[in-house]
Amino acid sequence: MSTAASPSPAPTAAIDADALLFDNDGTLVDTTSAVDQAWRDFAARFGVDPEEVLSVAHGVRAEETIRRFLPDGDPAEAAAWLDARELELVHETVALPGARELLTRLTELGAPWAIVTSANALLVGARLEAAGLPTPPVLVTADDVPAGKPDPACYLLAAAQLNVDPARCVVVEDTAAGVRAGLAAGARVVVRGDAVGPETAGLHRLADYRRATVTLHEESPRIRGSW
Repeated sequence: MSTAASPSPAPTAAIDADALLFDNDGTLVDTTSAVDQAWRDFAARFGVDPEEVLSVAHGVRAEETIRRFLPDGDPAEAAAWLDARELELVHETVALPGARELLTRLTELGAPWAIVTSANALLVGARLEAAGLPTPPVLVTADDVPAGKPDPACYLLAAAQLNVDPARCVVVEDTAAGVRAGLAAGARVVVRGDAVGPETAGLHRLADYRRATVTLHEESPRIRGSW
């Protein structure tokens, strides 16, 4: 017996920023099952506890998780194996509700926006293609910064490439590490999903983007709307 889908919540926050900076996995696309499976396979292959790995792997660079659990191993070899496994599972990637429409609208407006991810360039490109999402004006990946989230370098780089003050950016994130990175960069942070921790206290939350509306203006804030 079919049941009606639950209505999405009404927008409860204004969008007022000079640029929008999105994490990807868990923020724009759903990759949870694939990422979990890849890390479980990694744990089985390299003899580490899968639950311990999964407790820290989301939202940070794979290289940093690998070094944590294989301090005496070859991180490059392990990372190459994990990359290959994640690419095998990339077909499971789907856009979160409303994400494609919002990003398409931002692209049509010529609005400043970026994707800032802990994945490498090859993997994020494959995931965006699988989910049918547009290519952002700026893409910052694990390959572009010396330290991953929660270090703010990735968000500072995205803001610089968009020629926007980080304080005038809105960061959308779904993990504690990502939220901390956005806050450390001086941006306003919105939480996509149900991540809970001291860093999320008082932050606005989004379930999805189905009711997001945006317009572009000449003066600051350039991007305005609601979600």
